[in-house]
Parts: sequence; C-alpha cells; structure tokens
Amino acid sequence: MKRLILVTSPPACGKTYISKQLSKTLKHVVYLDKDSLIGLSKQIFRVAGEPYDRSSDFFEANIRDYEYEVIVTMALEALDYDDIVLINAPFTREIRDMNYINELKSKLKEKNARLVVIWVDTSIEVCRQRMITRNSDRDTWKLAHWEEYIAECNFNIPTTLDDPKVIDDLLIFKNSSDDEYQESMERIVTILET
Repeated sequence: MKRLILVTSPPACGKTYISKQLSKTLKHVVYLDKDSLIGLSKQIFRVAGEPYDRSSDFFEANIRDYEYEVIVTMALEALDYDDIVLINAPFTREIRDMNYINELKSKLKEKNARLVVIWVDTSIEVCRQRMITRNSDRDTWKLAHWEEYIAECNFNIPTTLDDPKVIDDLLIFKNSSDDEYQESMERIVTILET
C-alpha cells in the first residue's frame, strides 16, 4: 500500500534534516518541503504591499492555509507516480484537527494509500538553539518574542492520531540528542520498510 508521510512538529525540531535522511533511506520516495513555497509567499507579500512577516495577521489570513493546500495537492498527485510521498511541514494545527485528518485519509483511500504521521519530539531549549544557529528570517519574530511564541506552540505529541491497532499511523522521532536521533531513525526505517 502507498503512504503519505507527514513529518511534523513545531519549527526547529529537526524536521528538514530527518525528512531528507528518511527520503534518502527509504525506496520510491517523492520528497516535498513546504518551505519550497516561501518564494511564492514572499511575492504575495510584495504584491500586497505588506512587510514580509510569517507571524502576521496578513500571513494567517492570506497565505498559511493555501501553502498547506498546495503541498498536499502536489503530494496526492505524486502518489499516482510513486509509492511514498513525504511532506516536510509543521502541520501544527492540521494534525490536531480530526476532521482535517479524516478528510485527508478519505482522499488517500481513493489512491489506495494510507497516512503516516512522524512527530519529531525535541526539547524546547534544543529548538531555540537550532533557531539561533540557522539564523533564518522566518525565525526573527519568534526569537525576539520567545516567551509569547512558545506559549502559542504545542509541543505535546498528537496522541489522538494513534490507533493502537496500527503500527505506523503515528511514529515518534525523538531528536534532542544524537543518540535519540540514531535510535529513532533505525526504529522508524524498520517500521516503514515492513
């Protein structure tokens, strides 16, 4: 059966690195990164005469949900051509919205595919350090308003996605240290290859 894999978590947990490593390790994978759409989003800010701010009300109202809609549409189309599509994106709201998840599962069923969510579990302090290190403009507001930003983030594992009878519906990738990373990578690749 085909799979749509969502590698999810709050920003700076290590999604991109993990997603790329999983995509290189697994066979027949189409890798999609929602950040690839940022160039288009920046153009929307420019055309609208708005300052580039991915934490703004303008972004929330006019860009955010459309980025997700486009990347998922691309993923569903890609499943016509390969066995696994992996999306690297936070999906922070979507994975806690069971209506969204059930609708996505229905679309996947039409493609004879199932949903796998990989939640990257990383400590908040490690995330903060990674944001500082990567020095990206998308993190400027977050770092400048750290307490406010963290208060809005949900680092809790989305356990409502987990069906105990399904081995790969929700996989937890622990990523606060190199040892956690290695153990998680080996465990999850083993599960996904069976």
